[in-house]
Amino acid sequence: MDLARWLFDAKLDFAGGGFILWREVIGNMFGLASALGGMRRKIWAWPVGIVGNALLFTVFMGSLFGSPVYVNLLGQAGRQLMFIAVSVYGWHRWRQGRPSRGNGAADDGGGRAGAAVQPRWAGARVRIALVAGMIAGTAALTPIFRALGSYEPVWADAWIFMGSLLATYGMAKGWVEFWLIWVAVDLVGVPLLFSAGFYASAFMYVFYGAFTLSGFFVWWRVRRRRDTVAATRGSAPAPVGVVP
Repeated sequence: MDLARWLFDAKLDFAGGGFILWREVIGNMFGLASALGGMRRKIWAWPVGIVGNALLFTVFMGSLFGSPVYVNLLGQAGRQLMFIAVSVYGWHRWRQGRPSRGNGAADDGGGRAGAAVQPRWAGARVRIALVAGMIAGTAALTPIFRALGSYEPVWADAWIFMGSLLATYGMAKGWVEFWLIWVAVDLVGVPLLFSAGFYASAFMYVFYGAFTLSGFFVWWRVRRRRDTVAATRGSAPAPVGVVP
């Protein structure tokens, strides 16, 4: 137990008394690996992300786990639990859509043999619903998180939670737009995490911002190639999200 406690509390110290928990660093590395797998449309992205979510939950609920960092970000902690739940859904959905060996690779359109999901545009109605859900959800969660004692500005914590929920669901559905939701999350998350002292997560959010923009264009190009292939074959592009 002493070894487990040491591993749990292990941190990287800086001059002036600052430090970063290794749990936070490792959890974010799992998150980055999951994002890379999502860009490549690989099923292993989901379980890898779940491991990172479990680690980061213990970081953002520091007081509950006796962590040296006692600032609680309830939205950040809650979204790790949400990630785990939605990731189970996404994992199952992508497993259902995964093409069998030798089947579906030629139709991928993005040079990614055996990809579990085919990107598609969400459409105007879904986009409006996503924006409305983001705003309404943030407004509804802000007073709840404030009453529970979350770190200020609480609206930013609520914004990150709602954006993470919608983006993860959008990834499971195969919507290209989910990457842009992540960009909106990162823009708010970076200053919030820096102010709360979660420096490893804040720096990772800076990197995620560039990464998610890259992911958007990767999925957009795959969708465009599929449309081009469909047009060349003389058929309308199939509105698929997950491979049948």
